[in-house]
Amino acid sequence: MIAQNYVGCDISKQWLDFFDETSGRLRRIDNQADAIAAYVAGLDPSRDFVVMEATGVHDRLLRHALAKAGVPFSRHNPAHTHHYSKSTRRRAKTDPLDARMLSDYGRRYNPEAEPAPSEEVERLQSLAGHRDHLVEMRAALKKHLAEAFEEAVIADLEETIAFLDTRIKAFESQIAEVIRQNQDTARDHALMVSVPGVSNVGALSLLALLPELGQRSPKANRRARRPCPVRQQERQAQPQEPDPGRAITRASRPLYGCPHRHQNL
Repeated sequence: MIAQNYVGCDISKQWLDFFDETSGRLRRIDNQADAIAAYVAGLDPSRDFVVMEATGVHDRLLRHALAKAGVPFSRHNPAHTHHYSKSTRRRAKTDPLDARMLSDYGRRYNPEAEPAPSEEVERLQSLAGHRDHLVEMRAALKKHLAEAFEEAVIADLEETIAFLDTRIKAFESQIAEVIRQNQDTARDHALMVSVPGVSNVGALSLLALLPELGQRSPKANRRARRPCPVRQQERQAQPQEPDPGRAITRASRPLYGCPHRHQNL
């Protein structure tokens, strides 16, 4: 059996820092398609496993290159990895040290590989994200309109809001069309809107922003809801002072899951 080699990767807009636990080598490359393709070509799909933090669009090129090469990878909530770093008493924070920490994180928790990125899901997320941005703009303008008194300002705000109404509906139509083109996604959408209280727009947003809905196993969901063992150890090591509000906090904390586990909620 080939031993798993965890490669930590710290991601920024300009570059990627890799740490290979087997060789102990640190390497920085540009966050560009050509540089990433050249680095990924040197990885072994049967041995190497890349661990990174979820960084929005900045990890997109790397994820697609890894999936194309068949190299497994996993992404993690930065808050989770930050807590892990604190638990190991790492005080310094630089990109190379973060890459080393992510490699250790992979070795400690043995995360499951993520599915290959889907062009359809990414398109849905892009459309839904832009639609949500337009909705936020409209809400801000409506608030401004409620406080406006100058006729010219009121007329301009009403015209702009009407324009945003049109653009929002247009993007909702595009999102609905993308969903209809995929049989599985269309089925999930029909199931969601059949539930009382779930609107069409709400179902569209859920499918676009939470594509993993219905794909996590009950076992994974239960594991994600367990109390955090590292936090429990930290609390036991520190003296506790009486706090009347602590009972509420203690009762609700397990619901938030454990930041030191590999599941991304």
